[in-house]
Amino acid sequence: MRVEPATTADVDTLTEQWVALCDDQREHGTHLLADANRTAARSVLAQRVATDQVLVARDDATIAGFVTYYIEDGLYAEDATRGTIENVYVAPEHRNQGVGTRLLDAAERELEERGADVLNIAAMAQNTAARRLYESRGYTTHRVVMEKSTRNDNHTNEEG
Repeated sequence: MRVEPATTADVDTLTEQWVALCDDQREHGTHLLADANRTAARSVLAQRVATDQVLVARDDATIAGFVTYYIEDGLYAEDATRGTIENVYVAPEHRNQGVGTRLLDAAERELEERGADVLNIAAMAQNTAARRLYESRGYTTHRVVMEKSTRNDNHTNEEG
């Protein structure tokens, strides 16, 4: 298993794996719709591949998984350069074999080499397996995003 930069020839496979990742995340509460976002995901992945922000785990000609990552360049000045890791995906038949760990290790090294002082990674709150993995690697909670539905069936209109 080799971890290496993705190529433009990988974009179609990466898109299908992103769709599978999105489908997997539906059970953890994501609002993203896999098929409805296929075209947008392909465009973003192609841009990330072109700017060396995607690594793949390759087993011969098969892509076992991928990770995307980038250095944040926000509007506001900060006291640290933040590297962000996104979209860690390992195909089901390659899970529990260290592929995700190798992808994370490689993405972290790339971000450090590109000047990141801190690294961040997000996980759905309900995805305890992902959170446990990231915590075991030294990631701690930095920011909490809270959500509230506006479609609460118990909400009644006081005026009428």
